[in-house]
This record gives sequence, structure tokens and C-alpha cells, in this order.
Amino acid sequence: MAETSQGLSRREALRRSTALLGAGGIAEAAGDARFLMLGLLDLETRDLLLDGEKILGADEAKNLDAALARRLSGEPVARILGAWEFWGLPFRLAPETLVPRPDTEILVEAALTTVPDRGAPLRCLDLGTGSGCILVAILSELPHAYGIGLDRSLGALRMARHNAVANAVNGRAAFVAGDWCDAVRGGFDLVVSNPPYIADGLIQHLDRDVHAHDPRAALAGGPDGLAAYRRILEGVRTNALLAPGGTLLFEIGYDQAEPVRNLARAAGFADRGLTRDLAGHDRVLGFSLSPDLSSGHTDA
Repeated sequence: MAETSQGLSRREALRRSTALLGAGGIAEAAGDARFLMLGLLDLETRDLLLDGEKILGADEAKNLDAALARRLSGEPVARILGAWEFWGLPFRLAPETLVPRPDTEILVEAALTTVPDRGAPLRCLDLGTGSGCILVAILSELPHAYGIGLDRSLGALRMARHNAVANAVNGRAAFVAGDWCDAVRGGFDLVVSNPPYIADGLIQHLDRDVHAHDPRAALAGGPDGLAAYRRILEGVRTNALLAPGGTLLFEIGYDQAEPVRNLARAAGFADRGLTRDLAGHDRVLGFSLSPDLSSGHTDA
């Protein structure tokens, strides 16, 4: 096996990359090798199929070898590429943003199921927007909706704004710096959030790809993992962020359904149901204002 990818064809380089990652203990070696090849060389799958004998250029081989070394060190493919796909859309990443994960698409699906008319001019709020993937995905499906993405990180907000432009929803999206609900007032038809929900003491036990490369601020949910939910529930209620008939939806950890439900009930919210992910794990909870609160609710 060659020491570098220099002089190899695309097809040979893909085989070598897969073998190197597999030998290095990477579980998804074939998929990771393919993603790196396609992303780094700006190729489509058909390019590997139809033009697989084309020899890599010197810079292409150098970049691929550097990326393989980073992957073997434990850096995720998405971090190496600086971009990832979510909801079929491209998203660039920053050090301050999480890598969008398929499980979070369940939150988008659940949000859309609450919308009886996708042509309505709905108002959406994404708390802890990060890369903006949730808000951008929702707006891509609701052509007349308008949304605000809120985050404490200016780096994340800059990337979210870029992603809104790249996905052609920037005319209907605004991004605001703030600490959860403090920077906004009501009323929104959809309020969504994938907040930090990992108990602080468990972060070190997550997969290396996560705890070593995802921003801690986007993971750490306090001693019991529920700190952000408490803040959001209180802020949504106090600042009247839900319009009448509006829905609040959370992504949750697999064992957090009952604790989050209890917090929501205590804060005056009614349960709108649980959605599970493809693995059967609890993933999304929906809430509305309890009737006694919503009857006196007015937009700020």
C-alpha cells in the first residue's frame, strides 16, 4: 500500500482511505472515506463511478492525506469538512456550533405536523439556533413563514446567517444574540429548541467525536441536564412567547420525557405529545399553553 495518496486514481485512493480508516478502528470507515473524498475533492458520487480512474492532483492527494490523519486522530468528518447536510440542505459549521444530527430532523418533522396550512404566514422562534439548521429547515418547508434564531454565541449566529443565505431563506430569517428568552417577546406560532441536555458529569463519557469536538456550551445541561428546559419554559411563559394556539417543541434526551413533562406542567403548559426517533427512543416533546393561561394571553 502506498504511503500517500499521491499518484493514485480516485478509485484507488478511496480503497486506500477505507482500508486506513478501518485499520485505525473507525467503525464507519467506508462511509467516512467516501464523505471525505467527495467533500474535499468537490465530487459527486457519479464522478467516482464514471471517472474513477482519474489520477489525483498533488494538492488533492495532500489534502486527502491530511484529512485522513485528522479522522484517525478522532476528529469527526463533519468537522474536517466544515460542513454537513441536514434535512437535505447544506450547512456550514463553526467551532461554536453542533454538527447537525439525523435525530434532530425529528424535531423539524414534529414541528411541521403542527402546521395545518403550510402556506400561512407563521412566526417561528428557534432558541439556541447554533448553525441555524432547525430554523432554516422549517422555513424551507413554510414559504411564507418568518423566523428568528437566537443564540448566545456570535460565532454561531454568523454561521447561522450564512446558512440562511446559502439556503435562500435569509429574507425571512433574523438572528439575535441573547440568553434564551431574554432578548425576545411574543408571540410565535412555533417555538422550537434543541437545548443543551447532557448532565455535566456525563459529558466526559460521551463518544470521543462529541466530547472532544462539540462545543461544551451546546452540550452541558447543568447537574441534571434540565437547566435549559427550566429557563426556556419560564421565559416562554413570562415573556408571552407563544401566540394563542402556538406550540413549543423540545428535543430531549432518551430518558428525559417525564422530567421535562413535569417541569412543563408546573410552568403552566399542556402536553401536546411525544415523538420517538427511528430507533424508538423518546426524542421530541410538544407543549401548548394550558387553557387557563392561554385564555388571558396577549402578544407583547
